[in-house]
Amino acid sequence: MATLQAIKYNDGQLEILDQLLLPESCTFIPIFNVEDAWAAIREMKVRGAPAIAIVGCLSLAAELRKLAAPDTKEELCRLVKEKLDYLVTSRPTAVNTQLAAEACVKLCTQLTANASVDVAEAKDAVVKSLEATLADDMADNLAIGEHGASAIMKKTATKDKIRILTHCNTGSLATAGYGTALGVIRSLHKASKLDQVYCTETRPYNQGSRLTAFELVYEKIPATLVCDSMAAAAMKQFKIDAVIVGADRVAANGDTANKIGTYQLAVLAKSHDVLFYVAAPFSSIDFQIPNGQSIPIEERPHSEMTHTGSIRTAAAGINCWNPGFDVTPAELITGGIITEKGVFKPDQLAPPQ
Repeated sequence: MATLQAIKYNDGQLEILDQLLLPESCTFIPIFNVEDAWAAIREMKVRGAPAIAIVGCLSLAAELRKLAAPDTKEELCRLVKEKLDYLVTSRPTAVNTQLAAEACVKLCTQLTANASVDVAEAKDAVVKSLEATLADDMADNLAIGEHGASAIMKKTATKDKIRILTHCNTGSLATAGYGTALGVIRSLHKASKLDQVYCTETRPYNQGSRLTAFELVYEKIPATLVCDSMAAAAMKQFKIDAVIVGADRVAANGDTANKIGTYQLAVLAKSHDVLFYVAAPFSSIDFQIPNGQSIPIEERPHSEMTHTGSIRTAAAGINCWNPGFDVTPAELITGGIITEKGVFKPDQLAPPQ
């Protein structure tokens, strides 16, 4: 069975699967411009660091396709930078959108300096670059899956089948398709090495039970849902072989920001002698920040904790703390950081030359 497709793009027409409606309904909604994308990202109709960057880039491509070319390349550059800067503010913790924005602005600058390129050609080149993010991410995900599965199979060579615990959603719904951590799980399943994957609910917003569980059932991958508070018991009871999670940003030293609850899983994995892996595209590594203390942590609305849908489930008047992410120290990432370029120990990370 093919993996779910959460982002559809064809000739400037962009649609995304509204993940707020899952698992009850698979409904695609149109994204006409950057403002639509910003709102969809902020409201978490689309989420996952790679998918956020892709939808942001494709929304700008769709908008540019509809616009006549500006009078000058300088005007084009200003417009592109303004739109991308706005998109970056939608979800500040993930670095992927910021890096995509910087790459696009750099391309604009190069095109502006090239006297042989006119403004219409420059606009077309920018659009093609933005549109390439979808296919590029899919190729990266497939490579992450293969590298991760190979590394884990080597570390667990004495076992016929392995058991994996994962957190949040890192699959087709969080990327262009296939996924990062869930991509590794898919590759293990394809290799007939997966006994069972245990997915956490991922409270308070339940991306695990709503989204990851939905993908696993959809593809008939053997899976069991556990509450977040059951993780330690599950590691002991089911003899978990490895924990695999995604990442929204990785600092230069290997400290990793991911969905809230990841840090405690890393601590528990260490206590139970369970391998702990982070799977993410190389673009999630931010070599500009030295460690996890420098990663901005997004605060989410309190209603995600106090309500289920429109129904209040917490006592009115209670104070809330709702960070969207936490930071796992590099020393707890015992398996390694799985990227499309290979699997690295946190202290082996180095910026591309």
